[in-house]
Amino acid sequence: MRYNPWDKQSFNAVGRALRQRETERMRALVQRVSQAAVQVDGATVGAIQKGLLVLLRIQGSDTTRDVEYLAAKVVTLRIFEDAQGKMNHDVQDVKGAVLVVSQFTLYADCRKGRRPSFARAARPPLAQQLYEAFLAAVARYGVPVAQGIFGAHMAVSLVNDGPVTLWLESE
Repeated sequence: MRYNPWDKQSFNAVGRALRQRETERMRALVQRVSQAAVQVDGATVGAIQKGLLVLLRIQGSDTTRDVEYLAAKVVTLRIFEDAQGKMNHDVQDVKGAVLVVSQFTLYADCRKGRRPSFARAARPPLAQQLYEAFLAAVARYGVPVAQGIFGAHMAVSLVNDGPVTLWLESE
């Protein structure tokens, strides 16, 4: 279909395509922390000191390409301050660690009704596979990686440093 800006049907089709494209990306909510931990049933299963807390959202159309891109972005993102107070260092430079927590609720669609819909979130088998691939991809950079337990009810605690909180997405 050729785009005609004066044609309502054409305009709506382009808008739908752009919205669909926007929702088809793996995303991570990244927080620079001075410490973070995750507990399951009162026991600490993952903890870091200085580094990054990554809340990872995975959907059904995500692939290992998305995993590799996002892992590289997380590890090389320069959001730690240098001696002059500028964000010039990444987590590797500051000898930090990464705590990764899978969080399907980041896919909540709250536009209709009062109960969120999680229809776009990946089904557990695929989500767990890509979550574990993300952990491995980050570890390949030589960065210490801690993690939550996939699918468990977790208590996440953190001290946000800055605060610095960023949305990252694949592509």
